[in-house]
Amino acid sequence: MRVGRWTLGLATLVLAGSCAEPAPPPVRSASVPARVVPAAPPPAPPVAAPPVFRYAGVRMQGGLLIGTAPEGAAGVTVDGVPVPLAENGRFLVGLDRDHGPIAALAATTAAGQVVRDTVAVAPRAWDISHLASLRKYPVPPARFAELRPIELQQIAAARAMHTDAQGWRQRFQWPATGRISTLFGSQRIYRDGEQGSYHSGIDIARPTGTPVLAPADGVVTLATDRPFTLEGNLLMLDHGMGLSSAFMHLSRLHVAAGEHVRQGEVIGEVGATGRATGPHLHWGLRWQEARIDPLLVAGPMPSAQ
Repeated sequence: MRVGRWTLGLATLVLAGSCAEPAPPPVRSASVPARVVPAAPPPAPPVAAPPVFRYAGVRMQGGLLIGTAPEGAAGVTVDGVPVPLAENGRFLVGLDRDHGPIAALAATTAAGQVVRDTVAVAPRAWDISHLASLRKYPVPPARFAELRPIELQQIAAARAMHTDAQGWRQRFQWPATGRISTLFGSQRIYRDGEQGSYHSGIDIARPTGTPVLAPADGVVTLATDRPFTLEGNLLMLDHGMGLSSAFMHLSRLHVAAGEHVRQGEVIGEVGATGRATGPHLHWGLRWQEARIDPLLVAGPMPSAQ
């Protein structure tokens, strides 16, 4: 009986084990959401540089500047006067011999914004020339009074011409090389102490017949058919953008009005026509109404060939 009980107990134990409930499935941990990293803010747009003028050239009386207007400029004024503006925003500023200490510039954009700037203009000391052997007007006053108004009309008409010349973009060369006998801006004192207007160009002493070359590309706006009372045989070139050259006292002219000339081309010959004490070339530069010093535009005089 013990054996049976043991056996029965063992069977009961085995049966109880077989009827036990299965182990519960493993508990799965709740999923952890991925960490959300906030997106970086977009970069701030670059701050646009304020519109400004840029210049190249000599900032003194008698100097010439090539400026670049602020981007988008539709027009530029210098000392309140509108000036031509090239397609790339470039323009010229001529500083007269008597210009004040400040040049005021303004540019107006297509949106109506006005950008202003000033250029400090350095003063200069001027040479005084005494020409005791020469009267202020070496022709009889009546004859001078008859001829001069007609000559001045022709000169004014030539300066008023606007051509397609592009010489203003070039580096100017000397039309003749030699000794500079009279500087730009000098004051002349004539016989009996008569004071003349200041010298509006550079005088280069050279023998009669010395070739005169175009300092830059241009269009001939005046080629006189007779000597003027003061200038003698006069040739004028437009270089564009309001800049022009005048060549005085020539013995011969090699070009005619309306012709296009290239830099370095022979346009005339040195002489002593008009009011002159000897053979020389007077080269004058003008931007609109401002008289410019050729020495500041063409640079130091090279050695004569």
